[in-house]
Amino acid sequence: MLSICFLLALFSTARGTLDWTTTPFNPPSLPLAVRSPYLSAWLPQGNGTALNSAWPSFWTRGSLAGWSGFIIVDGTAYNFLGAPYIGGSTPLKAVQRSSEFTATQTIFVLSAGPVDVKVTFLSPIEATDFVKQSIPFSYMAVSVIPTDGHSHIVQVYSDITAEWTSGDDTKVVNWTTSTTTDVVTHQIQLEYPSPFSEVDNHAEYGSVFYSTSNAFNTTFQSGSHDDLRIQFLNNGRLPNSRDTAFRPIEDGWPVFGLAHDLGHISGPTAPIVFSVGHVRDPVIRYISPGGGIQARSLYFWSHFLDIHDVISFFLRDYHNALSGAMLLDSRVQRDAQKISTDYAAVVALSLRQAIGATEITISRSSDGSWNTSDVLVFQKDISRDGSVNTVDTIFATWPVFLYLNPTLGKYLLEGILRYQADESHPKGWAVHDIGKNYPNATKSNDLQDKAMRIEETGNMLIMALSYAQKYRDYTQLRRYGALFDQWTPTLINDSLITGSQVTNDDPYTGHLPNRTNLAIKGIIGIKAMSLITGILGYEDKSSTYSEVAARYVEHWQALSASSIGQHLTLNYGNSSSWGLTYNLYADKLLKLNLFPESVYKMQTEWYKTVALPFGVPLDSRLTYTKTDWQIWAAGTVTDIATRDLFIASVKKYAAAGFSDQPFGDLYDANNGTAGDFRARPVVGGHLALLVL
Repeated sequence: MLSICFLLALFSTARGTLDWTTTPFNPPSLPLAVRSPYLSAWLPQGNGTALNSAWPSFWTRGSLAGWSGFIIVDGTAYNFLGAPYIGGSTPLKAVQRSSEFTATQTIFVLSAGPVDVKVTFLSPIEATDFVKQSIPFSYMAVSVIPTDGHSHIVQVYSDITAEWTSGDDTKVVNWTTSTTTDVVTHQIQLEYPSPFSEVDNHAEYGSVFYSTSNAFNTTFQSGSHDDLRIQFLNNGRLPNSRDTAFRPIEDGWPVFGLAHDLGHISGPTAPIVFSVGHVRDPVIRYISPGGGIQARSLYFWSHFLDIHDVISFFLRDYHNALSGAMLLDSRVQRDAQKISTDYAAVVALSLRQAIGATEITISRSSDGSWNTSDVLVFQKDISRDGSVNTVDTIFATWPVFLYLNPTLGKYLLEGILRYQADESHPKGWAVHDIGKNYPNATKSNDLQDKAMRIEETGNMLIMALSYAQKYRDYTQLRRYGALFDQWTPTLINDSLITGSQVTNDDPYTGHLPNRTNLAIKGIIGIKAMSLITGILGYEDKSSTYSEVAARYVEHWQALSASSIGQHLTLNYGNSSSWGLTYNLYADKLLKLNLFPESVYKMQTEWYKTVALPFGVPLDSRLTYTKTDWQIWAAGTVTDIATRDLFIASVKKYAAAGFSDQPFGDLYDANNGTAGDFRARPVVGGHLALLVL
């Protein structure tokens, strides 16, 4: 039984006392603009950092995404965003009163003398609208609310730095500023771009756009950081001037400012909307059938003539985007709250991070027109090795696609399946990925995937079947059924006795032969093939695969049982070992009823006895654990108390204040310290309980 001391530790709040309210809690880092692998700006929070006490950062450690904001109220200037040093000027700091995050928004309220400033960062998630979802832009909306009953004269300013364009501050950038009757836009890019390459996980090509509506007496300027900010602080406006001395990012730190003069206000203002985006075209290189390389573009290009049309639409669409976001926020909150308040908070923090690693692409037809029937989705394996459509990473992320739009998952699998179905590529098992360096899906046929053949083949079959079950769409099963059938002998030959096969967990905990949890996945993969072949009308094969899976479960129970405790072993014959058997989740997801209820009950009781202050370790050798696999394990237990133990542990870690990185999935269950992973899409696995 869990001790009273342990329960008190588990449900304790984060360290320290903040000077503002937080809803639902204070996470290690708050998402600001998170829409793609290269538009990913966060506010590092740690144990509590105000919006104007730190620079926003790209998801990588120590890489700034310079973004500042000021407001002048009756001649007095206040800083509300970023932490700029301004030589010769000392604006006051607005006082943060609250911070809140939802699935799609992060909202701050700060007091600037007699007014409140509400700053809303909105990264829409519109998973069923591929045009809108593929636009790599986010919003910042600033509203001003008098708090003393009087009218005030107000001006608002914001800028971004050229740091958004590259991972190397020594590189030279150039820029332009364009104005139309409805939009003002700064465009910044590298002088010498390097297509399809990265430095420190930043794309080294494409352009950054910072825009706002040409209303409220809008003014603009480009130039050195001090020049622009002092200009606004002294005058309340910008001179509509353009700096043409292109130079390295670190040379005078050029910034790109936009200002609005609201004049006299006596009540809450309409939001002043800014948009920030990072656009590359094409976005990815994909190895097409026959070995050719296909350059693919984002889906939105099928509906717009140029980038200025995109920006104009995006800004005009703010209120629609906000309404849609609020509906999704409410849906997520309502669904997750049915499980627990802690779970709703964890899920809300996970959505933008999970979806922000993906890009929805299309190709061109032979006549040059956009082929919107050829959709492929690509995912960057952020913060691990940067590979493209890594199967085990997609698998860990998979629940978020089933929840938001299973078709996104289908198109993630399609790029992998299309690659493997080509005659020149191996057929005996599923590949690990389709490219080692995003955005290059140009995998070589090197057979290195063989070491993970059970892991990845099981993953692919489970995902393909779960999509078909969820959406009642069997087209992908029919198209690639023969390929799946070629994979199945590998599972039959190697799933029960996995030997030296590598698993997803090896990089964190070390390699072991004959892992119990890996065998679970392989056996479920065989049963999944039984259902797939049944759907395709091959009853004899379906019956054979089903019989094999059932027989393997019986043998597996004997091989995996501990002789000295009521638990499954980590690997066969090692009775003192144990681990998280999260792969049982797929048995529940696919509704197979393959493993006996006694296994689930035994593991449920065992987890309670080995839980540490911040959760249950991945296995008995170390104290490291993972947030995604704990939530998956929560979906396999047989009582609510153990389910909530896992959920509360993940929430406690996220709220502990021991890190300032975007939601890290790997951490120490003993003391709550985060591992090296950050901003990974696998937090999409936190939605696992919503799709059972």
